[in-house]
Amino acid sequence: MHSKLGEFIRAHRERTTPASLGLPAAGRRRTPGLRREELAQLCDVSPTWLTWLEQGRDVSASGKLLARMAEVLHLTAAERAYLFSLAERLDPQQGQEEEGGAEALQAMVDAIDAPAYMLDRQWDAVAWNDHALALFGGWLDVEEAAPTRPNLLRFMFRSAAARGLIVDWDNRARRLVAEFRADVGKHAAQQPLAGLIDELSRTSAEFRALWSLHDVVSREGGLRLFQHPSMGELGFNQVTLHLAQRHDLKLVMLLPGDYCLA
Repeated sequence: MHSKLGEFIRAHRERTTPASLGLPAAGRRRTPGLRREELAQLCDVSPTWLTWLEQGRDVSASGKLLARMAEVLHLTAAERAYLFSLAERLDPQQGQEEEGGAEALQAMVDAIDAPAYMLDRQWDAVAWNDHALALFGGWLDVEEAAPTRPNLLRFMFRSAAARGLIVDWDNRARRLVAEFRADVGKHAAQQPLAGLIDELSRTSAEFRALWSLHDVVSREGGLRLFQHPSMGELGFNQVTLHLAQRHDLKLVMLLPGDYCLA
């Protein structure tokens, strides 16, 4: 994986012209692109370190450095995502909606005639419809200008409303933590995931105990039961899908009837 990352960086370094970055093109060049020393200077790293990275040696690149490199090399969105994937790092820019992005996500969940919501990598809700709001009033009924988005794990472990709403809370809580561990994988030690996990471990003894089990399960569909304070007993079949263009987002739908897609 390190060799592929190095090859990718070198290929894009060699196709980035000095003129595109306002650098003089004077002097004899073996390639028309950037010299390794130039890219290193623009990214505030040593030429030796960049050489090792391009050679595929076992050196670690931070998300901040990769973001700077993507900017310098004028990478497209797809190229940037591929860069972070090769480096096995989280993109600090991922999740920041492009202009109109939030509206598109909201329109998507609004078009679903059943409770539906969208979760990001931290399991913050980034969009939800009125059906979901009616079901999860204790979670999703937040002010639009609230400093933080409603988080599914915070709701599950720190809200009394969740314990009253979710049937068989103990088993669902254990499975939810195992699903979260499987979902975040090796990125659990990176921010902002690490901060969320630390916060929940400090504020919820139950989360801390379940996280320490290291259980891992896939996020599957299936029957979800609720005891709603005004609507009574409710049952849905959960379907979770990943978006093709935003792999950090998950669309969760709670469908009525016998329809079920695992």
